[in-house]
Amino acid sequence: MADAAPRLWVERLTLTNFRNYQAATLELGPRPVVLAGANGSGKTNLLEAVSLLAPGQGLRRAAYADLARVPGDASWSVAARVHTDLGAVDIGTGLAAGGVAATGRIVRIDGVTKPGSGVLADYVEVTWLTPAMDGLFTGAGSERRRFLDRLILCFDAEHGRRASRFERAMQQRNRLLADDVRDNARFLGLEEVMSETGVAIAAARADAAAALGAISERRRERDHNSAFPWAVVAVEGTLEADLAAMAALDVEERYRAGLRAGRERDRAAGRTLEGPHRSDLQVVHGPKSMPARVCSTGEQKALLLGLVLSHAELTAERQGGRAPILLLDEVTAHLDAARRAALFQEILTIGTQAFMTGTDREAFCALEGDALFVAVDEGQARFTPGL
Repeated sequence: MADAAPRLWVERLTLTNFRNYQAATLELGPRPVVLAGANGSGKTNLLEAVSLLAPGQGLRRAAYADLARVPGDASWSVAARVHTDLGAVDIGTGLAAGGVAATGRIVRIDGVTKPGSGVLADYVEVTWLTPAMDGLFTGAGSERRRFLDRLILCFDAEHGRRASRFERAMQQRNRLLADDVRDNARFLGLEEVMSETGVAIAAARADAAAALGAISERRRERDHNSAFPWAVVAVEGTLEADLAAMAALDVEERYRAGLRAGRERDRAAGRTLEGPHRSDLQVVHGPKSMPARVCSTGEQKALLLGLVLSHAELTAERQGGRAPILLLDEVTAHLDAARRAALFQEILTIGTQAFMTGTDREAFCALEGDALFVAVDEGQARFTPGL
């Protein structure tokens, strides 16, 4: 594994009163990390802690108050020294004693308190897969949008801020509709924000889908027999379709006019019926020309892993060689030995600091000498020697 390219990696991870950890510190290196232990021992909690070094609510999307150890004073903290493009940075986040989830979590960079977790996108890119995501292709469209938006954040830090602005404006517009407000002036500013941010969100998603498809095609050319099949990726939605045929400014004007004309329809529906919040990610199993939603469970898992690996490769390409941190929970489940070996080799080739969990250490034996192995047991974590 080459170390010449720039790397993003966690050097030290410290947890205090977080989930089932009263106190724990892991001194790490840029290599992949394998967390092995019984179910319920705290492996996924460690992944969740790393995910909180990025913007948002982490891989479980849990309420911040629920992250505190019980019994306790409701405080918790995750601290890390992370190597980034800006050099080594100390990141801290958590809740103070008696903290209230509605106030958001505290975020500090090199000891300086920052206004919200959005700033973390400037330092850390993290992507994850969990067993809860195994039904991504058959579940609600909102989950697929969230998945794609998380991928985009890795190379477009502004995407999350645009999404937040759109969501706030849409909620305020919906409130005006629910309150039977008819004053045109009170809608105009909100619909202006929605049109500008909504089209930008749609454009970013369309660009990401096209780029992921191109990387997937490149992977197919490299290895026709890859364990992770190539995919056709697209985003379906009104704004995305308009962007394919019109200039962005024209799409903004059309969307803005549509919002204005559709107020009464939206009022009757109780929500905004057009916009990026209605788009959907579509994935097709390339070799079979079959929509992912009708593929077998094993095929869907392989497709999802292929997308994540394509995204890691795409991010490294756009970030001058620096791949995102990968969090792969119970990743070896339902993978045969050949697919496990192929996954590990891809991780080493991309050069990402991947954190992987599993109940069976031997499932990761192909990584002996190339990864750090950590035994996790009831909120305790310790490094272990090779098999």
